[in-house]
Amino acid sequence: MSIQHISEELQILIDIFPVSISDYILNYPDRGLLIEVVMDLGRLPEVRFSDITERIESFGEVSADDLADVVGKLGAFNLDNRAGLERTLHRISAIRNREGDIIGLTCRIGRAVQGTISIIRDLIEDGQNCLFLGPPGVGKTTLLRETARVLSDESFKRVVVVDTSNEIAGDGDIPHPAIGYARRMQVPSPDKQHAVMIEAVENHMPEVIIVDELGTEQEIKAAKTIAERGVQLVATAHGYNLENIIKNPTLSELLGGVQTVVIGDEEAKFRGTSKSVLERKSLPTFDVLVEVRSRDTFAIYNPVAQYVDDFLIGDPVDPDIRNRDETDAPEKPSDVKPATIISSSGIKKDQGLTQIFSFGINMDMLSRVIHSLEIPAEVVTQINEADVVLASRSQMKSKSKLKQMLQGRHIPVHVVSRNAESQIKSVFRHIFNLTDTMDDIEREAMRDVEKACEKVQAESRVVELFPQAGFIRKIQHKYVLGQSLNSMSVGEEPNRR
Repeated sequence: MSIQHISEELQILIDIFPVSISDYILNYPDRGLLIEVVMDLGRLPEVRFSDITERIESFGEVSADDLADVVGKLGAFNLDNRAGLERTLHRISAIRNREGDIIGLTCRIGRAVQGTISIIRDLIEDGQNCLFLGPPGVGKTTLLRETARVLSDESFKRVVVVDTSNEIAGDGDIPHPAIGYARRMQVPSPDKQHAVMIEAVENHMPEVIIVDELGTEQEIKAAKTIAERGVQLVATAHGYNLENIIKNPTLSELLGGVQTVVIGDEEAKFRGTSKSVLERKSLPTFDVLVEVRSRDTFAIYNPVAQYVDDFLIGDPVDPDIRNRDETDAPEKPSDVKPATIISSSGIKKDQGLTQIFSFGINMDMLSRVIHSLEIPAEVVTQINEADVVLASRSQMKSKSKLKQMLQGRHIPVHVVSRNAESQIKSVFRHIFNLTDTMDDIEREAMRDVEKACEKVQAESRVVELFPQAGFIRKIQHKYVLGQSLNSMSVGEEPNRR
């Protein structure tokens, strides 16, 4: 969206307030930081910015007529006491007295910000089911909005937004352009959200469904049904972090649920626990959980099943942390991700650094791999500067943006199937003709875990592996999960296994 369009939408909200409040906002030097305006009967109006709250003493106390004047300029309030302004993202929430009269208003500014999913775009475009958590006001709904736009406009997927209270796509029958070409299904009242979710799948053949604030048992069941039908699901839920969800009896079902089981003497001795332990009941509805800790800091649990298992056995593992760098440009292709070689021609490495243009690959991960392998390469942000292109498989579709950018250019393209350091390392070892003894270590570790899984399945007993480095154990855990088995790390470094 253009700056002018954003400014025009803000003006629409400002115009609903009494003149003295509107003038106060318009004369404020940093009105672009405005978050919400609060009007409560018998109190001074408050204008809240991202870093400060101002009370307008010159206005005096808010009267019933002041509130009625603002309400008269709004659309109808839904059963959840929310209203909006047509074709904007602003939200007005009402506080009522026992007789149902409105005695307070919270007028929250809605903004569409492109580029907000840049540091997690690899997860979204890989087709994984993603669940966002975080405190109110951190930008979860904004992330859903941008996800809808990116998947519909740039990945050319059929996207349906299930919009309760018109929170994601704005008020009125025509959805806000912030969701791109995604379709929007409005929900008449919050208790109908689960029904509209199922209706979206059954009637409109979506590839992706986006929904805000999962919370009830019926909505959790609907989410599971959507995932089982092979439709990508991107959603938010009520909770700040992974632990909140695991300990919530209803929401824990999104992550596979929790049950108490009795284990055998041998396994209890191995674990160092009692025979009654907590375990995950089934596979999670969501593949990835993202804690939005701030607008620029995300904690990634991928795959979330392994993190849940580690938590339940009392050995929680820290998530991967991604920080948005100050130099990140919201719409740069290089902010995205990686995958199997489809084109490989030798590149010249004897004339300085190899210029790598990435598309669909997480930049932090890419930088770590370049640093760890000590290869003569650097990442560039323009495709015309590139000696080689690194891209995710999802970006190589016939109508993708990357395909269009590559037309007429003769640049080697390397594709990785998963957004994982091991895949990127394999591609770089191929490009730069590297030999690395760590390959042999990883291969041997994988042979160990494969044999162990076969033994567990054949003999139904616990098998202990040799000590390994943390990143290798993580690979082993993922393999075990793929075999529908459970695993845990025990012991102290350097003998942790």
